[in-house]
Amino acid sequence: MNKLIKPLLLTILFAGLVALAGLGCHTANGFGKDMSDAGQGIQNGTK
Repeated sequence: MNKLIKPLLLTILFAGLVALAGLGCHTANGFGKDMSDAGQGIQNGTK
């Protein structure tokens, strides 16, 4: 039974890490867009 549980746990751990990496990329992308929008707003305000 131990031979079955170990690969299953590793698979679940790997899937969790992939999911977290994907969420991190979307969060960074959203932050970059927000900063870009804020910079554009400042530029428009100085015209």
